Amino acid sequence: MPRKPIRLPVVLSLEEITTFFDSIPSLKHRTILMVAYAAGLRVSEVVHLKVTDIDSKRMVIRVNQGKNRKDRYVMLSPRLLEVLRTYWHDAHPRDWLFPGDIPGHPITRTAVARICALARQRSGITKPVTPHSLRHAFATHLLETGTDVRRIQLLMGHRSLATTSRYLRIATSTVCATASPFDLLPHPAPIPSPPPAPEYF
Repeated sequence: MPRKPIRLPVVLSLEEITTFFDSIPSLKHRTILMVAYAAGLRVSEVVHLKVTDIDSKRMVIRVNQGKNRKDRYVMLSPRLLEVLRTYWHDAHPRDWLFPGDIPGHPITRTAVARICALARQRSGITKPVTPHSLRHAFATHLLETGTDVRRIQLLMGHRSLATTSRYLRIATSTVCATASPFDLLPHPAPIPSPPPAPEYF
């Protein structure tokens, strides 16, 4: 059987992430996608967050029953905390952090995907952008700033380190910063130019 081709995800740059967020006029919608990027959460994890999952004293976000039915904690960015407090004062969510149109239910994954698609159109970004793209960007940007792969594995909730290690192939600033062994070779002595030929032979 032919092997299935392995395709690397397209990753947004920091500048593109900024442009993307700036194109979202709704505070609620912008906060949802900021949480996905700032904490590296899956869209299913973002929509199921509750107000009580935000622990500002310990500066962590509790992810209840993520993929593989595992609980985990991720970092709560101080900047994200400011955004969340602004959103809370505006919307006053009681149970679900991001309530949906149906009372007592959170916003749906489909609704978040639509929000993301509309934001991509408004931003003018030509790369494909989905809620999961923000998770890819989270892991890649952490690697590029020197975060250990094992720590990223814990934050992402990956069962296998091999899953996290694939981001090593797309962390371009890390890859391109690696010196080639060619640069370690001694420089050859310059070849002297031959003397001019005499006129008589």
